[in-house]
Amino acid sequence: MKETNILKIAAFAVYIIVSGLIGIDNATAQTVWLDELDLSAATQGYGTPRKNKTVDNKTFTIAGKTYERGFGTHSVSSLLIILGGNALSFSTKVGMDDEVAGHQSASEFVVIGDGKTLWSSGVMRIGDSARTCFVNLAGVKKLELVVTDGGNGNYYDHADWANAKFETKGTGTLKTYNPIASEPYILTPKEKAEPRINSAKIFGVRPGSSFQFLVAATGDRPMTFSAKGLPKGLKLDPQTGIITGSLTKAGTYEVTLGAKNAKGVAEKKLRIVCGDRIALTPPMGWNSWNCFAQEVSADKVKRAADAMVKSGLINHGWTYINIDDFWENNRDSKDPSLRGKFRDDAGYIIPNTRFGDMKSLADYVHNLGLKIGLYSSPGPWTCGGCVGSFGCEKQDAESYAKWGFDYLKYDWCSYGNVINGLPDNDPYKVSSLSYNGGNQLATAMKPFKIMGDYLRQQPRDIVYSLCQYGMSDVWKWGDSVNGNSWRTTNDITDTWASVKGIVLDQDKSAAYSKPGNWNDPDMLVVGHVGWGNTHPSKLKPDEQYLHISLWSLFASPLLIGCDMEKIDDFTLNLLTNDEVIEVNQDPLGKSATCLQTIREMRIYVKELENKSYAVGFCNFGLEIADLSFKDFDKLGFNGKFTVRDLWRQKDISTIDTQKAQLGIKVPAHGVVLYKFTPRK
Repeated sequence: MKETNILKIAAFAVYIIVSGLIGIDNATAQTVWLDELDLSAATQGYGTPRKNKTVDNKTFTIAGKTYERGFGTHSVSSLLIILGGNALSFSTKVGMDDEVAGHQSASEFVVIGDGKTLWSSGVMRIGDSARTCFVNLAGVKKLELVVTDGGNGNYYDHADWANAKFETKGTGTLKTYNPIASEPYILTPKEKAEPRINSAKIFGVRPGSSFQFLVAATGDRPMTFSAKGLPKGLKLDPQTGIITGSLTKAGTYEVTLGAKNAKGVAEKKLRIVCGDRIALTPPMGWNSWNCFAQEVSADKVKRAADAMVKSGLINHGWTYINIDDFWENNRDSKDPSLRGKFRDDAGYIIPNTRFGDMKSLADYVHNLGLKIGLYSSPGPWTCGGCVGSFGCEKQDAESYAKWGFDYLKYDWCSYGNVINGLPDNDPYKVSSLSYNGGNQLATAMKPFKIMGDYLRQQPRDIVYSLCQYGMSDVWKWGDSVNGNSWRTTNDITDTWASVKGIVLDQDKSAAYSKPGNWNDPDMLVVGHVGWGNTHPSKLKPDEQYLHISLWSLFASPLLIGCDMEKIDDFTLNLLTNDEVIEVNQDPLGKSATCLQTIREMRIYVKELENKSYAVGFCNFGLEIADLSFKDFDKLGFNGKFTVRDLWRQKDISTIDTQKAQLGIKVPAHGVVLYKFTPRK
C-alpha cells in the first residue's frame, strides 16, 4: 500500500478517535484549507506571503512533485492562527521548493500549539522529498506555523506548506492574526536647544595613523567647538568640530571637549588612547546592502552621506558610510556598468564604472565629518559574484589605505571553494558560493589573518569586520587575526523570527566583547529596507524598540540598513536617543547577557563603566507582561539605586533592591530599558 493511503487511513482513524473522545458530531465537521485564511498576517524574511503559489509566484514543486494548494513562504517566517479549540487536526506536506534548485536552500518547519512544539520536520534541504505532517489539535487554542533558517544564511529558503488544511468541528471559525501593536509611537524626547555633546568617551588610534574625530553635538546652530588638552599633532576646527592630524607617541590623553551656542555651553571628557587598538567603542554608521544591494552606486553613497548630515544623525555619533558588495566588477552581470577589467597588470583592483574614483568618494565623505568603509571577500568572488581579494590581499589593503577608507567588511563567501582547490588553477572560474570549511578552525582563521596582517601594515587605521557567520566560534579567535568585530550568526531579515533567533544566540559570545572586539549580530532592520526594492520594515514598533535596545545592550556595531533619504520620524526617534546609544558606546565594552527568565520574559543585564547597570526587560511572548520584580540578586546587583527609563529619558523611581519591588509592564514583543545608577 502506498504511503499516501496509509497516511490517509491513519489520519481518518485519529479523527474518528478524537471526535469520539470530545463528542463531536461528524456530520458538522468540515475541512478548512490554510489558503482560505488571510495569509497577510504572516511575517517572512523576503517577499509577500502567497496563497497557492511559491515566493516566485509559481506552482509548488517539491523534489519534482507538484502541489496545487498551500502557503508559499520564505524563511524566517511565522503565521499565527486562532483556533479557539475548534480544530481537530492539521495536516500538510512540507519542503523546499524546486524553484531555488542549485542553491544551498535549507529550512526547518515547526508547528507550535499554545507555546509547545507539536511537530518539527528537522532541517530540510533542496531536493528532499516532501515530509508529511499530521498534528492532533484537540484543545489547542493558538497555532503557529514557523519556518526557520536551516543554517545556510536563508538567501534561497523558499519553503512550501503544501496541501495544508485543518479538520474542524464545524462550529466557529479559524482566524489568522498578528497580536503585536502596529501603530508607531515616539518615546525619545525632542532635542533641546542647549548644546549636548554625544560623542563617545574614548577613542583609539595607532601612532602615525591619520586621525579624524567629530565632536558630535545636538543643539541650536550656529555652534562653536573647543578641545582643552589636545595633544601635539592634533588640531580642532572650531566651526565644524572635526579634530584631525596624527599622533606619533603612544599614550593616553585626557581632553575636555566643548560645544557652545547662544543657549549655553556643554563639556564632555574624551580619552584618546594612542596604541595598538582601535574601535574602542562599537562602530556606528550605515551600510548599503539592506537598502540598495546590487543597485549601489557612488551617487547613492554620497546621497546617503548627505542624508546622515541633513537628518541630524551625525550629531548623535553616527559615523560610518559603508559600501557593501557591487562596487567591484562582476563576473555574470549583463549590466555594462558592472562589466569591466577586474584588476590592472600589477593586481590592483579596478572599481566598476558606477564608482570610478574611490579616493574622490572617500574625500567627499570625510569632508562631511564622516568616515567611509567598503567590502570584499577572501575568496575569488564576493557573495554577489563580484571580484574578491583572493591572491591579491596585499594590493587590496594598499588600495583601501591609499583611497582613504576607514572600514572593511570581509565576507567569507566563495572561500569555501578555495579550500577544495580551484579548477584549472584559475580563481575566476569558481562559479558558486560555498560555506564549506568554515567549521575547521585553521581553515576558518587563515584568510582573515592574511588580510588582517596586511591591513595592520597600512599607515591608516581600518576597522576590520569579519563576516563569516559565527563559524568556528569566531569570537574566540577574531582578535588574534586583528579583527575588530565579527558576525555571530547568519544574515538578519526584518522579521520577528529572525530578530528573536539572533538574540537568543548571543549569550555564547558575550564574554568576548571588549574594547576593540565586538560581537556583531548583523545590521539594524528599521526604516525602509528591501535589498534593492525597499519597503517599511516588517518589524512592528515594539519589536523595533526591542531590536535597538538589545543591539545596544549587546555592545554590537550599530549599522543602519535603511534608505537614508526615507527616514521618518519614528525611525529617527529610534536612532537618536542618546541615552540608549550611551549604553552601546559605554567604554567598559561589556555585552549584556540574559540573567533571568520569567515565562516569556528574558532579562538582559549590562554592566556599565560607572558601576551602573543597563537592564532590558524583554518580552518574547504574545501577551503583555505585567509583574512586580524583586529578584535583583539574580541580576547581580543590590543596594540603593536611581532607576531611569532610558527611552523616555526620565527617572521613574529610587529603590533599595533588598527591600522594594519594581513594577514592570512590557508590551508583547517589546522592551522596558532601565538604567540603575547607585545612590550614595
